[in-house]
Amino acid sequence: MEKLNIMIVGVGGQGTLLASRVLGNVAMKMDYDVKVSEVHGMAQRGGSVVTYVKLGDKVYSPIIEKGEADIIIAFEKLEALRWIEYLKEDGTLILNDQRIDPMPVITGKAKYPENIVKKIKNNYKNVISIDALQIAKECGNIKAVNTVLLGILAKSTSIGKEVWLESLKENVPAKALDVNLKAFEAGYSA
Repeated sequence: MEKLNIMIVGVGGQGTLLASRVLGNVAMKMDYDVKVSEVHGMAQRGGSVVTYVKLGDKVYSPIIEKGEADIIIAFEKLEALRWIEYLKEDGTLILNDQRIDPMPVITGKAKYPENIVKKIKNNYKNVISIDALQIAKECGNIKAVNTVLLGILAKSTSIGKEVWLESLKENVPAKALDVNLKAFEAGYSA
């Protein structure tokens, strides 16, 4: 592997940071050089969260520029739209088809854009859109959306599932491990 640029985007509280930790741990287990950078200004207040994860034989900087992301994992539709210009033309978007209204929409100062998934699919050919929230709910905890999406990512890589499961066991708190392993498996087989 020469290099893989992955962005994880979402809203504070969705587990984007845990997902980036698991992904970084998987990369290290595979002896890749890995760099992770997190940007989460008002994340605890429901604001945007973005994590850059670069892995490969040799990585010098964690930052991903516009048009350089091989994969974007979007935990929410509007966040996908907000960060889509970072995706390579032939890149892959793994999209949780969930709507979380940002504060300007809640207060009536802005409208939530319509047909986000359709707009993205009109411009990008590799879009995996899934209701990860529903899958997580069926697994027993709506907070497991992150591991559903990691399962989808894992299936699209050449890294063995066992490495992912081991990393989840090392990074997910014990009280939430069972539901997260179930959610990962559900995403992997989706």
